[in-house]
Amino acid sequence: MSRPELVPEEPVPDPAPPPDASARRVPLRMYALKHGDTFLVADALGNIAGDDDGLFHNDTRILSRFVVLLGGELPSLLGAGLSQDNAVFTSHSTNRTPSPLGDEGLPNGAIHLQRSRLLWNDRLYEQLRVENFGQAEVRVPLAIRFGADFHDMFEVRGASRLHRGRVAEPEVRGDSAVLRYTGLDKVGRQAVIRFSETPQRLDGDTAEFLFRLPGHGALDLYVEVGAEEAPEAPSRPRFRHACAQAKRRMRTLSRYGTVLRSSGRLFNDWIEKSRADLSLLVTELPTGPYPYAGIPWFSTTFGRDAIITALQTLWLSPALARGVLRFLAARQALEASAFKDAQPGKIMHEARRGEMVALGELPFAEYYGGVDTTPLFVMLAGAYASRTGDTALIDELWPALLRAIGWVERVADGNPGGFLDYARSSEKGLSNQGWKDSYDSVFHADGRFPDGPIALVEVQGYAFAAFRTMGDLAAQRGLDDDATRWWVRAEALRVAVEERFWMEDLGFYALALDGHGQPCRVRASNAGHLLYCGLPSADRAARVARQLLDTPFDSGWGVRTLARGEANFNPMSYHNGSVWPHDGALCAAGLSRYGERAGVVRLLSGLFETAVHFDMRLPELFCGFPRVRGEGPIAYPVACLPQAWASGAVFMTLQACLGLKVDGARNRIRIDRPRLPNGIETLTVEALPVGERQVTLTFRRIGDQVVVSPSSTRPPEIEIIARM
Repeated sequence: MSRPELVPEEPVPDPAPPPDASARRVPLRMYALKHGDTFLVADALGNIAGDDDGLFHNDTRILSRFVVLLGGELPSLLGAGLSQDNAVFTSHSTNRTPSPLGDEGLPNGAIHLQRSRLLWNDRLYEQLRVENFGQAEVRVPLAIRFGADFHDMFEVRGASRLHRGRVAEPEVRGDSAVLRYTGLDKVGRQAVIRFSETPQRLDGDTAEFLFRLPGHGALDLYVEVGAEEAPEAPSRPRFRHACAQAKRRMRTLSRYGTVLRSSGRLFNDWIEKSRADLSLLVTELPTGPYPYAGIPWFSTTFGRDAIITALQTLWLSPALARGVLRFLAARQALEASAFKDAQPGKIMHEARRGEMVALGELPFAEYYGGVDTTPLFVMLAGAYASRTGDTALIDELWPALLRAIGWVERVADGNPGGFLDYARSSEKGLSNQGWKDSYDSVFHADGRFPDGPIALVEVQGYAFAAFRTMGDLAAQRGLDDDATRWWVRAEALRVAVEERFWMEDLGFYALALDGHGQPCRVRASNAGHLLYCGLPSADRAARVARQLLDTPFDSGWGVRTLARGEANFNPMSYHNGSVWPHDGALCAAGLSRYGERAGVVRLLSGLFETAVHFDMRLPELFCGFPRVRGEGPIAYPVACLPQAWASGAVFMTLQACLGLKVDGARNRIRIDRPRLPNGIETLTVEALPVGERQVTLTFRRIGDQVVVSPSSTRPPEIEIIARM
C-alpha cells in the first residue's frame, strides 16, 4: 500500500456549504465525553453545529463549531458509538453520491471516514482516518470548519445578555489557529486548534486539505483543541498516549468497589454502563471523588444531586459518599447573603465558573438556594457512619453537622407549624427550591401557584431523618442530652406531618403547605421520598404505596412525578408528569422499607426496559406517556445523558429488591425477604466491603423463593442475618 500524499501543488476547491444544521440534526443522536472540568457534546457524525453542543471548559464554550466536510459536503453516517468505558467516541461515515472526489467521480461508499476522539487533561484529541476502498487513485478534499463563540453555559441554555466581551481576530500560524475572547470580567479565554499536517488553506474558521489517496490507501490526520497550546504538534504517539491514559483512568474508576454479576447478559450490560457513566461524571477533587450532576447542563458540583448519587451507591462503595461529604462541608455557608440565598450552616446547591456568575449577573458562583440539601447532607453523614463505622470522618465533620442541623432548627422555628420551608431571597434565585425546582412544580389542586414560604412534604421527611441522625450520632458521642433533644424534635415533626399533610379522603400526603398553612392537595411522587425517610405510619405508607404503583402514577416505564388527572399534569413537562429514574429509585427504596418487594421488582423491570430502549443508559428524565405495546418510552428532548443520579438509580432500586443493608460498625449484613429482578436467576455481589473485610454473596432463585449464600471464604467476623 503506497503512502498517501498531501497535494500542495493543486488548488483546493471551495467546499460547498453544509446543509442547514437543524435539518440534519433531527435524526442524529448526541454523544458526550468528559474529563475534569472539560466536556464535549457532538452529534453522531462527530460534528458540533453551535446549538446546545460544543466543547466546554469551566462553564464556557470554547468550541461552538467543528464540522468535517468530505468532498465539499457532509458525509453519510454509517454508525457511531462510545466505547464501553465511555473513554473514546468513534464515528463511521462515507462519501455521498454524486461525489467530486475523483476525476470520474466515485460510487457511494468508496471512501470511509472514521473519526475517533477523546478528552484528556482539558484537551480534545481527534484522529481522522480516511480510507479509499476503490481501485483507482483519488484526490480527497477534506475541510474542517471551526469556530468559538465563547458563550457562557447559561447563554447556551437560553439566558440573554445586554453586553458581551470582545472576540479577537483569529490568529493563524501555519498548522494552528488561535481563537480568543476577553470577557467583561477581564478574563481572557481561548481555543487553540492545531493539526498534524499543515493545511493548504487555513483561515480563522476553515482548514482545507487536499490528499492524493491511492487505491486501497489510507491516511490519518490528527487534530487537538484545548484552552492552552500544546508543547508539540498532534501526532499518532500523542493520540495513543492520551487514549491509553483516558482508558486506564476509566478502567480504574469503573472497577473500583463491589462488582455485580447476574445471569442476565443485558442486565449486566445495564449495570456496567451505569458504572461507566458514573465513572465518567466523577471528578477527582482535593476532597476526594465527586460526581458532577450531568452533561451538558449540569457538569459541575451540585449538592443535592451528589448526595443522592452517594446514597444510591453507598452500599457498594462508600468512597464516593466520603468525597461528597468532605467537599460540601468545606463549602458550607458561614454568613448570610440574600443574593446567594445563603445563611450560616446551609449546604451549597451548586457552583459555577463562567463569566456571568463571575460578574454577578447570576448568583450561581456558589449558590445555596436549595431547602433540601442541608438535611440531606446530615442524612448522608449518618448513612455513611452506619455503613462504614468510620467515626473519624464523623469527628472531622461534626462542626459542619452542628451548623447544618442548627440551620434546619432555626428555619423550622420560624415556621408556625415547625416545618422546614423556603422562600427565595433574591429575584435572581430559584423560585422553587426542592428537587422539583422549575417555576411551575408546586401548585394547588386548582392549578394556582401558592404564596410562600412553602413547606414541601418530602423536605419534612429529610428534616425528620436529619434530626434522628443527629440524635443517633450524638448518643454515640456520649452527648445524651443533645441526642434526646433531637429525637424528641424528630418525633414532634413526624406527628405534625401526619396531622397537617395527610389527606384522608385521598389516602395520600399533600405536596406542600403554602405560606398560609394551607395544603396543596396534589398527589405527587414527593410522598414516595417520605416513605424513604421512614416517617409515615405503616398503614398510611401502605396506602401511598398502592397509589404509587397504580396507573395514575406508574406509566409502565416508571413512576411519574405527578399523578395523571392532577391539575397541571403534562407528561411532556419537566416536573409535572415526566418520569425521573432517581425519583422512582427513591420511591422504590421507600416501598422496600415498608416491606413492598413485589412493587419494587416491577419498578426495577420498568427502569431496565427503559434503559434497553436508550442503549442501556437511563436519561435524566423521559416523558410520562403510558406504555403502549410495541412502542418504547418517549424521550425528553433536552434531558442530560448521562446524569449521575439517573445512572445510580439501578443500584438503589436493586438494593431495595435485595432488602440488603450493611452495618459496618458491627460487621453485620442484614438481608430481609430478598427478591431478584424479573428474568434473573442468580445475582452475585462480589467483594462487598464490610468494615475492614470483604464478603461475596450469591442470591439464587429457587422456586418462588430467593436464597442467599456467602462464599466459602467469608471472614468469620462478618455476621449475616437473613430472613427469607
